[in-house]
Amino acid sequence: MSRIGNSPISLPSGVTVTLKENVVTVKGTKGELHQAINPEMSVKVEDGVLTVARPSDEKSYKAMHGLTRALINNMVVGVSEGYKKELELVGVGYRAQNTGQILELSLGYSHPIHIQLPNEIKVEAVTDRKSNPIITLECIDKQLLGQVCAKIRSLRKPEPYKGKGIRFKGEVIRRKAGKSAKV
Repeated sequence: MSRIGNSPISLPSGVTVTLKENVVTVKGTKGELHQAINPEMSVKVEDGVLTVARPSDEKSYKAMHGLTRALINNMVVGVSEGYKKELELVGVGYRAQNTGQILELSLGYSHPIHIQLPNEIKVEAVTDRKSNPIITLECIDKQLLGQVCAKIRSLRKPEPYKGKGIRFKGEVIRRKAGKSAKV
């Protein structure tokens, strides 16, 4: 039994869901998202509650059941509330600034790194004295936001000895002890 797939999705006010040729379209106050789903999954909207059903109890259908429900739920939350992630740059001389959709990062390399962000993502880079620079990314598409954050983080992953690198705000990095000298 798929616990995730069987749980219904309550639609907030102002959110509409339409299914047309195996493409689910979710419209809300923040925007509109589309997602292609498996044609054998049935999606029903009744009285502001969306349910996803599978045709049989085969293993592949069970897997697709929970996935389909989770993708639709992420779209509903995205168009009603939106998603927000914060990245923190930890290291001496690490800086971030944005000009429109271009994010410029100084991460200790010999050159600055310029990243062109998708138009769907709103970016804000804040650098205060006596604190680490923070990059705030907002988007209605959870999948796109996570992918962009992973790309930015991969430029300088946090290392376990000094803790330097790009990390999510509030992320705890497990530290290792360095080499100890012989006595």
